[in-house]
Amino acid sequence: MVMTPILELKNACKGFGEGASREEVLRDINLQVRDGEFLAILGFSGTGKTTLINLMAGLHMPDRGEALYAGEPIEGPGPERGLVFQSYSLMPWLTVNGNVELAVNAVHKGKSRAEKAEIVSRYVKMVGLGHAAERRPAELSGGMRQRVSVARALAMRPQVLLLDEPLSALDALTRANLADEIERISQLERKTVVLITNDVDEAILLADRILCLNPDGTLSEDFDVALPRPRDRTAMNHNAEFKRLRATVTQYLMDVGVNARAAETRTLPNVTPLHALPKAYAQAASEARSDDRYLQYSQLHKIYPTPKGPLTVVEDFELTLKKGEFVSLIGHSGCGKSTVLTMTAGLNDISRGAIVLDGRHVEGADPERAVVFQSPNLFPWLTARENVAVGVDRVYPRASQKERQDVVEYYLERVGLGDSMNRQASELSNGMKQRVGIARAFALSPKLLLLDEPFGMLDSLTRWELQEVLMEVWSRTKVTAVCVTHDVDEAILLADRVVMMTNGPQATIGKVMNVDLPRPRTRKALLEHPDYYAYREELLSFLEEYEHGAHKRKAA
Repeated sequence: MVMTPILELKNACKGFGEGASREEVLRDINLQVRDGEFLAILGFSGTGKTTLINLMAGLHMPDRGEALYAGEPIEGPGPERGLVFQSYSLMPWLTVNGNVELAVNAVHKGKSRAEKAEIVSRYVKMVGLGHAAERRPAELSGGMRQRVSVARALAMRPQVLLLDEPLSALDALTRANLADEIERISQLERKTVVLITNDVDEAILLADRILCLNPDGTLSEDFDVALPRPRDRTAMNHNAEFKRLRATVTQYLMDVGVNARAAETRTLPNVTPLHALPKAYAQAASEARSDDRYLQYSQLHKIYPTPKGPLTVVEDFELTLKKGEFVSLIGHSGCGKSTVLTMTAGLNDISRGAIVLDGRHVEGADPERAVVFQSPNLFPWLTARENVAVGVDRVYPRASQKERQDVVEYYLERVGLGDSMNRQASELSNGMKQRVGIARAFALSPKLLLLDEPFGMLDSLTRWELQEVLMEVWSRTKVTAVCVTHDVDEAILLADRVVMMTNGPQATIGKVMNVDLPRPRTRKALLEHPDYYAYREELLSFLEEYEHGAHKRKAA
């Protein structure tokens, strides 16, 4: 006997807009979700993942084709389909219990007050918030707020739980902990779950089956996840099937992403930046700088005055970089990574010690040190082209207007914005804005490139793409670079060395790992290299040791 799928889309199509401005988002989607299955759907930003889950939730109707629940047409939202959004959507004046109680009162109208209270209490405790039941959203962390959203959806006792990127706005550690919680609950409650995510590791660790939504609005073939449960992150690092599936899904997504890119046509003019004019070269040479000691951190400290006395955030940070070296700084939140970076940029005063770049002490901001922040800080009223040109006009004083324009266009095309140069920054997605920030930094031809979690606010698939862009452009310039990150894979992909920082306060260097992997690097080559998972294990072990703040600092 053939079982009816609990959720089904048949030749479903969905688009938005009218006439010439109409955009087809989903094309001929055929999808069956089995009862009790955990399905993960991966895709790049803008591919229609949220539109797809909204069809299942009944928030959108297909333009053509069908959306079915238990064999019957979906005509709108229903309590049998609980939805958890990316944003928390909590009532700020209600407590944790009060927010969950809203859903319980709406769905379980026939139950007594005591029965409803029992349901609220059960699911608040299930997501680990029993101790915070009377707190309001403003008193909760981002991860705790998202737990309230999960509890609220579960308290409706739906047959299907629809999760629309519920973890993407969280830091890496909170995200991992809540993902583990979702897996535990899904198995305990025997729920059918559809998870929209942008994280391949998350999909593999949680799902029975993975589908990828392609940039053209179609679905990939199935990727079955044949891994025993429960799936431990550390153990998976040694699992051959995990590694194989991770490489296969990653390569599929990178391939469809590359195929969607526009061709590059521009070349870089031969122009000299202000900080590399002959006079500057002569002056630097006279100071007997060595390329092996191009950037030096010497007994670097950052100390803030507080009402309780001086607070040492960074202590005895000692590091030397060669010219053209790429170093990643990694560690948990609050370990002083960004503090070191902002001192290097000249945006934060040095309390004690010194930073020396190319034979000169770092004092104040300078375009010779280009910074890419987590938020790109663009002028919203200017176009992408104009935002990059702001720095270029200052840095290339001897170049003609056309040569400067060629520099701007070259780097904008390199980061994939060849067709969007004249769009205002306010019209760009977060990923596109960050591309402008990267183009602007490289266009300055800096002596030092500083990256402060440049992809931290982006979905992981867009992050992959921009990491590849960064590596491709960096391989042409070989600029000395320091990148702050919390992403283990990013740290290994980018760096010649990974500097691991201990927890703050009094954070310092706990360990330095040399990454002896061939360049140029791609994610595909990384996943296939026999040493990659050993590097990953070394970083994960260090971070796990410091995960709960048990170690403030290694003994001297």
